[in-house]
Amino acid sequence: MGTEAGTEAESTGLTPRQARLARIVAGSVLLVVTATVLVTRLAAHTSVLVVGVYGLAMILCGVVIELSRNGRTRLATWLLVGGLATAFALDWLVLP
Repeated sequence: MGTEAGTEAESTGLTPRQARLARIVAGSVLLVVTATVLVTRLAAHTSVLVVGVYGLAMILCGVVIELSRNGRTRLATWLLVGGLATAFALDWLVLP
């Protein structure tokens, strides 16, 4: 009876495969969102900085997808969160 409760508590987390798949899906969705924001920003302001910032953010999403495929999910998560937060902060602070 005690072992059943222990296995239920341990099985609540994601398996490594599920974690990889979740990061791949998150990276793909954010890649599409970033591309959409790039197109709308370019429609409003044609600037090399806009292309640079959002182009780098899109490249970062691709790197995150590849890292997730190779099992580096924690590194991919930190890069995704930090990189996209930096890109959107630059958009808000620097870009016209």
